[in-house]
Amino acid sequence: MRMIIRGFFRLLRLVLTPIMLIMEKLSTPKAMSRSPEEQAAVNEATSDLALYQFRACPFCIKVRKEIARLGLNIELRDAQHDSVHREALLAGGGNVKVPCLLIKDYRGGEQWLYESDEIKGFLNQRFG
Repeated sequence: MRMIIRGFFRLLRLVLTPIMLIMEKLSTPKAMSRSPEEQAAVNEATSDLALYQFRACPFCIKVRKEIARLGLNIELRDAQHDSVHREALLAGGGNVKVPCLLIKDYRGGEQWLYESDEIKGFLNQRFG
């Protein structure tokens, strides 16, 4: 019985993943406009940020849409298929849970922010 249930959910993921990714592409908002100088400053500020994510995770999609809306250049790290990023997430954040925003400060310290609404709030407060 367990194999049947597991197989059902794998099949469901196979069917829903492309649909979710297409819907993300169709519904991603346009980036806010900034002057070239402002955008350069934002790009410099986002160089210390990285988002650990799974491609088809609905909460990750929500955060990626916010990143696109704000016009941010944040490195996306695939923690599902890239074992190096998965291990870094586990070692640094203590949990393989996505989405997770890695925030590095100028002193070399790291903060790991896990919840999608908290990540969106942080990005809006800092770049909105």
